[in-house]
Amino acid sequence: MEEYLAWVKASIPPQRPWIPLARPNNTRPTCIFTVMCYNVLCDKYATRQMYGYCPSWALSWDYRKKGIIDEIRHYGADIISLQEVETDQFYHFFLPELKHEGYDGIFSPKSRAKTMAENDRKYVDGCAIFYKSHKFTLIKEHLVEFNQLAMANAEGSDHMLNRVMPKDNIGLAALLRTTEGAWGEHVPTDPSQVQQLILVCTAHIHWDPEFCDVKLIQTMMLSNEIRSILDQVGQSFRPGHKSDSSNVHLLLCGDFNSLPDSGVIEFLTSGRVASDHRDFKDLAYKSCLQKISGCDKPNEFTHPFKLASAYSEDIMPNTNYTFYFKGIIDYIFYSKQSMVPLGLLGPLSADWFRDHGVVGCPHPHVPSDHFPLLVELELIPTIGTSNGLISRR
Repeated sequence: MEEYLAWVKASIPPQRPWIPLARPNNTRPTCIFTVMCYNVLCDKYATRQMYGYCPSWALSWDYRKKGIIDEIRHYGADIISLQEVETDQFYHFFLPELKHEGYDGIFSPKSRAKTMAENDRKYVDGCAIFYKSHKFTLIKEHLVEFNQLAMANAEGSDHMLNRVMPKDNIGLAALLRTTEGAWGEHVPTDPSQVQQLILVCTAHIHWDPEFCDVKLIQTMMLSNEIRSILDQVGQSFRPGHKSDSSNVHLLLCGDFNSLPDSGVIEFLTSGRVASDHRDFKDLAYKSCLQKISGCDKPNEFTHPFKLASAYSEDIMPNTNYTFYFKGIIDYIFYSKQSMVPLGLLGPLSADWFRDHGVVGCPHPHVPSDHFPLLVELELIPTIGTSNGLISRR
């Protein structure tokens, strides 16, 4: 037993490094907060068939949940976006545990939960967003159901009905408003600047590489729903005025199950994707996609957000690390016109993986097959200037 405990202690990975990127601007009031994105690997997927290299005791939820919540507590992010959270675990584990730490949160399971008996429903996984309640107030939450959107916009497309609609992945959005607690010592003198609106959106996009068309279409539907939410926000906060969503800061986090060279990430970062992109697989989607995406030019689909990815491949070579697959599929995107990344959490030591022969995760010291992402952002308060949207000409 003593030898085993010595091995456990010796094999603990070193702390992940904090990588500073910029210094805060001290010439004006700024709101600085941290954002975590983490796929926690829900219990029903953590099987020996899938992760045979991990000891069964280290795969058990009772063991892994301690490591997951310890990691979340350790970093103490102000906003936390989680994927693969089982319904029962949200209400009986994550929410109570994080309430003790000053968080509140929202959750929705995948769409299949609606069709299930109550006893089965509690095992369905979904997405959650937590936020520190002394820094943010929840104004409204929104559920994005991709299967419902696919059905509503199918326009008779067999591919939309047979490939996209059966996948019941979801997105979840929380419209948050900053409080004085989010500003630290430098609270703006103008009260209207204190209450900044941030739309935090998380998603878990379909996993199967054979369905790259579905991944891209789900992401396009998500961006269209975000645009619709922001338009509603603009109208509700300025009644009687023309809709103005430009004062809402946008954060988009999630497991997009897509590599950096995919159509999904090209679309999100560049704001456009060609209508004949290889990820559409030459399938006849064009007419139905024109309903769920901007079409500034006849041969491409667009979205109006100016987004940047907090992480780059040279900083974080993998966000998902298993025996069968290692790559970047988790992302934190932010409005690059109104947020500046000040620093982020670097990767686990490559030397540790090599020296301890770690061929994949989960591992006794790594409770999920995904690594949490964490970025510190400086929000530039704005009134009446464009934040996350490209203003329409």
